[in-house]
Amino acid sequence: MKQAIILFILAFSSMLCHAENPIGKTAQSMKSQGMVNVHDIDPTIQVSLMYARKDNFCGVVLYGDLRQAYLHPKAAKALAKAQSRLKQLRPDLSLKIYDAARPMSIQQKMWDKVKNTTKYFYVSNPAHGGGMHNYGLAVDITLCRQNGDTIPMGTKVDGMTKLSHINREKELMAAGKLSRKAVENRRLLREVMTYAGFMPLRTEWWHFNLVSRATAKKYYKVIK
Repeated sequence: MKQAIILFILAFSSMLCHAENPIGKTAQSMKSQGMVNVHDIDPTIQVSLMYARKDNFCGVVLYGDLRQAYLHPKAAKALAKAQSRLKQLRPDLSLKIYDAARPMSIQQKMWDKVKNTTKYFYVSNPAHGGGMHNYGLAVDITLCRQNGDTIPMGTKVDGMTKLSHINREKELMAAGKLSRKAVENRRLLREVMTYAGFMPLRTEWWHFNLVSRATAKKYYKVIK
């Protein structure tokens, strides 16, 4: 009963937020292309889009008018399943989205910013079809407490270094470069995300794809 009341309050708050803050052109465009607002599927998932701020690895604002997280409906439903699983295991925690569906026009701006730097490795080239974010089938995500405070993960969400590589966690923990708690938290995130059908990315602990690149290119459309 208590959980039902909390869900009702969160849903009502989300409705008020939509009414007071109408969606911008980017969100409208994604919605017209079949993407859905994650909060319309599960209002308990927290959102803080990192490319709507300057404190990201590009160092610039890429989402001028976007504050909501949009995804392909299949990905949004899978994410709600991951959130539900997390609540079963850790009722005190929540998923927190830092990036979700990303229009190809934004992908181009991101690529232009990093293509001549060492960070190019972490960004999909639009000329090669972009990445899974451009289909609305990927999320950059972490775990946080109910008040929105993130828990230790060893690096920030877009920390583009070897410390973010999930295949090196045991080695880095043994060397004292990652704490045991951070690794445990990463494993919990992977557990709930893979439970819902998402696949982790080797080089970025925060990145998860719902389908393979080949499947996306064959069956889904890129977001313009």
